[in-house]
Amino acid sequence: MAAFAFLYRAVLAKLVYDWINDGNYSHGFLIVPVAAYLVWERRKKLTATAIQPSVVGLVLLVGSLATLIAGILGAELFLSRVSMIGVLAGVVLFTTGWRYLRVLMFPLAFLLLMIPIPAIIFNEIAFPLQLLASRCAEWTLSTAHIPVLREGNIIVLANTTLEVAEACSGIRSLISLVTLAIIYGYFTDDRIWARVVLTLSAIPVAVAANAARVAGTGVAAHYYGPEAAEGFFHTFSGWILFVVAFVMLFTIQKVLSTWHPPSRLRGMRVAEV
Repeated sequence: MAAFAFLYRAVLAKLVYDWINDGNYSHGFLIVPVAAYLVWERRKKLTATAIQPSVVGLVLLVGSLATLIAGILGAELFLSRVSMIGVLAGVVLFTTGWRYLRVLMFPLAFLLLMIPIPAIIFNEIAFPLQLLASRCAEWTLSTAHIPVLREGNIIVLANTTLEVAEACSGIRSLISLVTLAIIYGYFTDDRIWARVVLTLSAIPVAVAANAARVAGTGVAAHYYGPEAAEGFFHTFSGWILFVVAFVMLFTIQKVLSTWHPPSRLRGMRVAEV
């Protein structure tokens, strides 16, 4: 662990910096403790698993270190960060074998959620979400007989102009809600397909919640002035709709459980992946 921390000290420092300063990835602080718990949860199964080291782990370890070097030389943070997961998987495989790696596969894969996606992919997702939220707001305002003109992601009202900026695209709530859906699904349902359905459901739920937020902001700005689109109201409405979105996920999970009850549940802890 000391060698890992020394090798990745700069990568980890920049990763934590992004968690602190980029609201899109502030959930990163939640990922490591949850992954650690998932490993601890598997302690009895790991103890009962036979140790059969595999040389393939060394190949994976070397490949991951090469990815780290490529990321550093190419100033590509994503490659450097992903290589951490590869190194951990390689060490597990090389020292304990495939069975150990299989038991730890979900916690290791879960760590990928702490890594910010590349900017080029982020922008490809964020901009269409901005336009979608803008169109939904325009449709809502028009339906409410409020004069509105939309130019791209700019919404022009009679008394103010609103811009659906990147921060209002909903990608922040999308990433956070997907993360929560994965955690919630793991602890409430032992069926892989149900967990996948719940996780995928988080995408349209997050998009719909953000569209409602932008539309609501436009309506409030029309009736109460530009100050309704900024400050406390703007922030508070985001939190309220995020809670509503999570309640919708809760409802979806309950519908899945009612429609096709899980084979076995053990309180809030369910079968391991």
